[in-house]
Amino acid sequence: MFAVLKTGGKQYRVQTGDVLRVERLAADAGETVQFNDVLMLGGDTTVVGAPLVAGAAVQAQVIDQIKGEKVIHFVKRRRKHSSQRTKGHRQLLTLLRVTEILPTGAETSGVKAAIGSGSVSAAAVAAVVAAAPAAAEGVRPANLLTQARDGKADDLKKISGVGPKLEGLLHDNGVFHFDQIAAWNAEEIAYMDDQLSFKGRIARDNWIEQAAALASAKE
Repeated sequence: MFAVLKTGGKQYRVQTGDVLRVERLAADAGETVQFNDVLMLGGDTTVVGAPLVAGAAVQAQVIDQIKGEKVIHFVKRRRKHSSQRTKGHRQLLTLLRVTEILPTGAETSGVKAAIGSGSVSAAAVAAVVAAAPAAAEGVRPANLLTQARDGKADDLKKISGVGPKLEGLLHDNGVFHFDQIAAWNAEEIAYMDDQLSFKGRIARDNWIEQAAALASAKE
């Protein structure tokens, strides 16, 4: 069986055991990666994708990260006082050995996609991006709200370290009141740190203690 895969803007006809060089992939030597953009499968039966073969994939083991042969470019500019320039370039490449061709079941293989210069389809990239929030650290606080109680949020800027921008981020994440912050545990703090992109800020500035004191002062 052979397959025609697409990666890095190029197409490759491969069989199990083939060694090929492709545009640089985000993978280390020894890792196994999976190409999900398969345009055609051949063998006893030929299957042509429209444009891709659904469920098909090619798996390969990364042998090494290498550079291609040096290519010399000679540039001459007309009417620029005979200006000319010579420059060289070595393309970054990944050396692979094809280990398996999957006619079906690519989505359940458990092997990470070969991500690089065009190595996966736009749909696959979108799926990875959409799944990213699920990988956030900690546990989502149970007391997040869709809007402030009675339509009036606390002035979260009274907490040291919280400015207008950070207050806006807190609102976007469902935090409007001092007592919400005061009730967070360690795992919920880790989650909110991740959402706000300020690792350690909540603990470093003692948000919990400040929020508890401000919540008590309101009562």
